Amino acid sequence: MFFVLFMLLGTFGTTEIVVIVILALLLFGGKKIPELMKGLGTGLKEFKKASENKDSIEEE
Repeated sequence: MFFVLFMLLGTFGTTEIVVIVILALLLFGGKKIPELMKGLGTGLKEFKKASENKDSIEEE
């Protein structure tokens, strides 16, 4: 899975990244993007915490 994700992200060049950033700004606006990133970070933190708890439950 990681390899496939790496291959997909590896094909993005500077031009593609700039286009994606511009589209994100147009779709969400400059004020909404920090809120979206904060929510994404919180979600990833909760997912990581839940994954660690799952591992400790399986070990017991």
